Amino acid sequence: MITPDLEALVRDHTVYSCVMGSRAFGLATDGSDTDRRGVFLAPTPLFWRFDKPPTHVEGPAQEQFSWELERFCELALRANPNVLECLHSPLVEHVDALGRELLSLRGAFLSRMAHQTFVRYALGQRRKLEADVRQYGAPRWKHAMHLLRLLTSGRDLLRTGELVIEVGPAREELLAVKRGEVPWPEVERRMTRLAEENDEAAEYSPLPPQPDRARVEEFLIRTRRASALSPDQG
Repeated sequence: MITPDLEALVRDHTVYSCVMGSRAFGLATDGSDTDRRGVFLAPTPLFWRFDKPPTHVEGPAQEQFSWELERFCELALRANPNVLECLHSPLVEHVDALGRELLSLRGAFLSRMAHQTFVRYALGQRRKLEADVRQYGAPRWKHAMHLLRLLTSGRDLLRTGELVIEVGPAREELLAVKRGEVPWPEVERRMTRLAEENDEAAEYSPLPPQPDRARVEEFLIRTRRASALSPDQG
């Protein structure tokens, strides 16, 4: 159960929140959940205590997860796929002035590091699917669908320098995988091809080798300082 203090932290200090998952990807069906993700700014005076504010909070709503701003920026600079995609959701539910500034930094987080993180994450998920096939005779088809979606998104990011998470015209093809209508060997072939295309795209990607860490850090320091000086914080 989320505590009242944590609930208030998310409720009163969220700077950006959005819908993620199948609804943001354009893959929602009648039974799809609504996954919500957000970023909150813990007031700077909370860091002066022995007990520091949390790096993330689950809740208060079902399927809701929020990161503290610094943790969110750290993960985005490391090209964490889930966090980068959160910054590019087409379904924004709340954004204030600070949240808009965070969104304006989207390009600063993008780099060729995404090649490793997207493909490595996909490889880990593929191993789990292969284990399911060995044990149960079939993979978890929904997970297989999202793995293909992630590899496609990563490839296109490396090719264009822009992250687009909506699947667009690929929707029906991906949903066919989710329904188990595509044989597993064909799904494996697509995964292998997409991983190879990620490798090829990384060679000629317009993305910089590293993210703009200094620009993000300047934003974070300035934000912490403003919070410390605000009479409404803490």
